[in-house]
Order: sequence, then C-alpha cells, then structure tokens
Amino acid sequence: MSLLWGAPCALDINLADAAERPKVNVPVEKGKSVEMFRFIGNEDVKGTVNLMLTPKTKKVDHVGIKIEFVGQIELFYDRGNHFEFTSLVSELAMPGSLTTSTAYQFEFTKPEKLHESYNGVNCRCRYFLRATVMRNFLANIVKEMDLWVINYQAAPETNSCIKMEVGIEDCLHIEFEYNKSKYHLKDVVVGKVFFLLVRIKIKHMELLLLKRESTGQPPNVYNETETLTKYEIMDGAPVKGESLPVRLFLGHFDVTPTYRNANNKFSVKYYLNLVLVDEEDRRYFKQHEITLWRRRPKGTKAGPKFLDQALAERTTPLTLTQIAAQQQQRAKEKEAKAAATETPPAPKPVEKKPEVNTPEEEVEQKTEQKEEEQKEEEEQQVEEEVKPEEKPEEDKKEEPEALFT
Repeated sequence: MSLLWGAPCALDINLADAAERPKVNVPVEKGKSVEMFRFIGNEDVKGTVNLMLTPKTKKVDHVGIKIEFVGQIELFYDRGNHFEFTSLVSELAMPGSLTTSTAYQFEFTKPEKLHESYNGVNCRCRYFLRATVMRNFLANIVKEMDLWVINYQAAPETNSCIKMEVGIEDCLHIEFEYNKSKYHLKDVVVGKVFFLLVRIKIKHMELLLLKRESTGQPPNVYNETETLTKYEIMDGAPVKGESLPVRLFLGHFDVTPTYRNANNKFSVKYYLNLVLVDEEDRRYFKQHEITLWRRRPKGTKAGPKFLDQALAERTTPLTLTQIAAQQQQRAKEKEAKAAATETPPAPKPVEKKPEVNTPEEEVEQKTEQKEEEQKEEEEQQVEEEVKPEEKPEEDKKEEPEALFT
C-alpha cells in the first residue's frame, strides 16, 4: 500500500464479510466510478483495522486509536459544514507506543442508517468508516472507507390513481389518468390521455420524467431539475374523443427513492410532465408529482421490522435513552405474548389432612353431643303425651245415621 505524505505507518480497513458482500459501482465524476460495498438496512458493520509500520519506522507514539461509523449530508455549496446524522465511535487502543504492525477488530451492531446513500448535483448523503491514529504534536493518520446503503420499504397502504382535467378555455380540453401515484423503482407507469375538446392544431405530444433536487432552507433554496427521459407518445393532430395509451418503464432509468426534506437539508422528487406542441411550436404542459420507493426483491429475507417504521414515522435519529426504552418495551411485549400463549398447568388435587383436636375441644364436643341427645329424648316424650289413645277396632260400634222427617 502506498504511503501518503511520508506517514510512519499505514492504515487499512477490511470488512469481515468482504468476500461475500456484494459491491456497487457508484459514479463520482463524468466517466469515473468508485466500487463500494453495499449494505441493506441496519446490518452489522464489522471487520479489522490493520496498522502497518514502514520499514524505516521503529516506533510510533500515539494518544489513542479509534474507528468511527459516520453518516453525513454534504452540501457542495457549503463544503465546510457537514451535517452528521449518525456517528458511532469505537476505541481500539489506549495511548501508548507501537513497535510492530498490529491488527484491531471492531464491530458496530445494527448501526442506524436512516437515509439511503445518494450522490446528486448539489449534495450527497454518504456513509463511511474512518480509522484515526491520534498524535499530539503531529498530524493524525486517517483512513476512510465509503459504504453504499440501500433501504427496502414496505408497500404503501393507500395508492390512489392520478386523474386531472386541464386545458385552455374554448380551445383545448384534455383529461389524463395514471393508474397509481406511488411506484417502486422497477414499476411501470400505465395511463391514458383523453381529448375532450380540440380546436388547436397539435403537432405532437411528449411525456417527460423529471427529477428535481432541492437543497438548503428557505429563502436560500437551490433547485436542480434533470430530464431523465423524454419520448413521443403522439404524432399528428388528435380528434375529439380520441384516447391515447401511456406506458413508461421506470426500470430502465437511474432513479432513487423519493427523499422528502431529509434532515431539513435536501429533497429529491420526481414528476411526470405531459407536453403538447402545436404547429407554431408553442408548448402546453402539465406535470404531476409521483412517489418512488424501493421494493424488496422476491426471494430475499425480510430485515428488521422496525426499519420501515423508522423510515416512515421518524425524521430525526433516536437518542440512547429512547433506544433503551424501546428495547425494554419490546421485551415486555414478548413476555406478555409468551405468557398468553402458554397453557396453565392443571391444578393438583389437595389432600385433606385429618383434623387433630385438642383435649379441651374433645370435651366440648362430647358435652354438645350429650345435650343434643337429651333434647331429642325430651321431644320424643312430649310427642307421645300429646297423641290420643286409639281404641281397638273391636270396641268401636257403628252409630245409626240420623233420619230427618
């Protein structure tokens, strides 16, 4: 490895899964591209930092060695101020001296990657690893390694069609309709154009896909519009009541997901622009915004469930206390679900133990029994005294019935 500015040692960053991890060619300048490792969502970032001394160097004094995982937004018109929305630091070595080449291992567990990597005209969103050997009175030795991040998103819950009526009074009246308002990056735009009133000699009709990049904050906002594609959908004058089909394949173009006010620094939006050109080369156009999102390819494993929720609901990164609170809440929810699913064990039969009475209790029970027996005998005697004595059947004589005259 070539050494820069005569540094006494060289730094090199190697990822643990470099042989298996896919790579992406990212265009940097016109005709130039850089190869980067691709990460999906909140994947772990781990590897080794190799510190190699030059043959002429016997000793390197330092005040610490560290590696950082950084996600930042860079505005090209304000190069001095970079906004870091993610920053994690891992200390590799305490202050001391190095006499031999050394390798240090590092690991960042599920670092938050809120936005996708982006390289634009006026700004870029980048993720990188930065290893630093800090020295007291000399310049620090720094090595950076760029990473490319993509985030898969969940399909939108609502996806209504686009339908509008536009025109010029008493001259032109058209109605265009697109089947959806939100498309994934490999989707197809399908629509129709209806001519309700035509009193202008139209030469042809075009459909354009526009990309608009906005950077900065009001009132200092810089807009850059780029035409990604333009193709002709009609040649010649249309007739009233005619309908033209529209079909645009987005997979052939270099598009990114829609960025909406990412950390109040930049936005990237896409528009469909319908243009009519008459015989005098006057142009009539109507544009409408569409939302682009990245769909998970079929056959790939699903990532963390909280990723799509974070992308949809949050605009600012969480603090450490908020992350700890979320983890505790998830653990409690798992425990509650596990307790609800488990069947309660059958109750064990309780064995009745014979009651053991004290001598006093036994005396009381005997006295109570005697009293009850005496009461029963007295009741029987009373009943016998109350009953009349029955005469025997022999003594009974039949009395004659009384006769009334």
